[in-house]
Amino acid sequence: KCDDYPFGGGAGMVMMPQPIASAIEAVDPDHSARRIFMSPKGAIFTQQKAFELNSCGHILLLCGHYEGVDQRAIDMFIDEEISIGDYVLTGGELPAMVVCDAVARYVDGVLSDGSLVDESFADGLLEYPQYTRPAVFRGVAVPDVLLSGNHQKVAEWRREQSERITGERRPDLLKK
Repeated sequence: KCDDYPFGGGAGMVMMPQPIASAIEAVDPDHSARRIFMSPKGAIFTQQKAFELNSCGHILLLCGHYEGVDQRAIDMFIDEEISIGDYVLTGGELPAMVVCDAVARYVDGVLSDGSLVDESFADGLLEYPQYTRPAVFRGVAVPDVLLSGNHQKVAEWRREQSERITGERRPDLLKK
């Protein structure tokens, strides 16, 4: 048995502390991993956090389900709680996959050289628009500057586009 009704009443089932303790102690007996509980009550997950977690060596992700996890298991075995946003899902599995994917991008060899440099959030801005062939699709042309071969002008255009898009869609990022 891994869950039971919450003390004090209420809807749903709560994951019991012993199965969680047994699982964590079995896979991380010396507490060498960074232990994270995926929870809507946690600190918001960011690109910077993904970068930091990449340097941890090992990460252990605890995913809640049902109504939640007995607080004693969190207090005894968890280093931090992380949330992927201001909403609630049926369990922590999808948020854990988000964390794994975001962190894995920083592992050497996962992405080609330079892939992390210009993407969204790399410098606090959202990424600029991307285009590929053909140069004209259904009457809509790629911006001329991208075809100019002038690397400085291309870089300026990309920066301007990143600033414009960030200002329109995520002005909160510009205030940081």
